[in-house]
Amino acid sequence: MTNLEARLAGYHSPVLSIFRIIFGLLYTIHGSQKLFGWPIGVPGATVAVGDFPLWWAGLLEFVLGIMITLGFMTRIAAFIASGEMAFAYFYQHWPPLKGGGTASFWPIANGGELAIMFCFAFLLIATAGAGGLGLDTRRRAVATRTTAGMAASRRGFGRFRR
Repeated sequence: MTNLEARLAGYHSPVLSIFRIIFGLLYTIHGSQKLFGWPIGVPGATVAVGDFPLWWAGLLEFVLGIMITLGFMTRIAAFIASGEMAFAYFYQHWPPLKGGGTASFWPIANGGELAIMFCFAFLLIATAGAGGLGLDTRRRAVATRTTAGMAASRRGFGRFRR
């Protein structure tokens, strides 16, 4: 068992990046469906600008989905996306909170499985980070090089002193 664990441990960063990219793309498509009717429109519903909660959910899903897909400010974007999906579950799929209906609390019965999966996937991404393939990693590398270069120049390396 430890041999398998050792072999798989080396794939943590790329697999996390693929996981993040796939979930980010799926989330972006949910947002674009609400906002632009692409790739397929919401059946029987036109989402008007500013319509609560559908338009705002679409806006969050589209913008945060792009950020998560690119790995830009990933932890913050994923944390907000996780909260939005928790809100979506309780607001949209569990009607007793809206003051009506008797829908079941259980996701399999009320159609909220996707909201729960997105919620916990984004919570994982918020805690684990973007993985190695993302803009956050590149920004961190540039910041580290810049900081190291500034420290070296303060010590007098890399420039002439009189």
